[in-house]
Amino acid sequence: MYEPQFTVITTTSNIVDQDKADDFTLLINLLARQSYEYLDHIVIDNASNDGTEVLLKEYKNLGYIDFFSEPDRGKFEAMNKGLLRAKGEYVSFLSCDDFYHDITGIADVVNLMEAEEADFCFFPSYCRHPEGYVFQFVPAMLNTFQVPPCPRQAVVFRKSALSEVGAFDEKFKLMADYDLMIRLVMNGYKGVLFDGNIVTCKVGEQTLKHTDQAEAETSHIFHKNYRNLYNLSDQALDRMVKISEIPKPLLDKLSAKFPREDKELFYERYEQMYNLRLEAAQAMRNQNRQG
Repeated sequence: MYEPQFTVITTTSNIVDQDKADDFTLLINLLARQSYEYLDHIVIDNASNDGTEVLLKEYKNLGYIDFFSEPDRGKFEAMNKGLLRAKGEYVSFLSCDDFYHDITGIADVVNLMEAEEADFCFFPSYCRHPEGYVFQFVPAMLNTFQVPPCPRQAVVFRKSALSEVGAFDEKFKLMADYDLMIRLVMNGYKGVLFDGNIVTCKVGEQTLKHTDQAEAETSHIFHKNYRNLYNLSDQALDRMVKISEIPKPLLDKLSAKFPREDKELFYERYEQMYNLRLEAAQAMRNQNRQG
């Protein structure tokens, strides 16, 4: 029976100085326990000079990883480098402080993707917030055109699909993974839901720290991907970013990017997300006035 290769890609940059060596060890150890045998792990290191390379060499010598260390211009460039080196038909991208907590997770996802001939598979995840609490992120693929539908770590990709759409757009330093998900859906690549929580990941600290940049990149992403469907004004883009309000003519065109049987649910989920974010924005304005 044919069993496709699966490659996990991890980017690192001075993880010893950042006290993430123990997290990385947990990632390595749990990958080693995965039931799926045809698994390899590539680490792309940003020319670390704090002892990270020594740690990586130890794991390479033990047969756990293959790694490459050279300067890069950000994590998404490093992920693209990893993709070029990946041997797997399927790939995933885990940071050094993420891990698969379900040891049969990779096997289950690969079996589903093979059966469904899917280009990507998404699933629920546990997200660790920098403030210390953990919450479950339930994917919202029908809301892809409004907000990121799930963490990057909660998606497995067919490598050929990523190569065809151009992988990560490196001009986006915070939101390139969101741009990628929009392009996959816009171009008709087949996604499938695995209804099991297999991964624990950390919420992007840089995105939380640099909200203005994240919003600016999101505006650029919307313009880039939707400009051939509708002429968006700066005001419309701002409302899309801030409260997920999409102009009706554009919304109707975007609805066609999902299967016809999901059209009614698409509009329902759109309204839910729009109302949720509108209420949150109003609550924030009220709070600022009281403050």
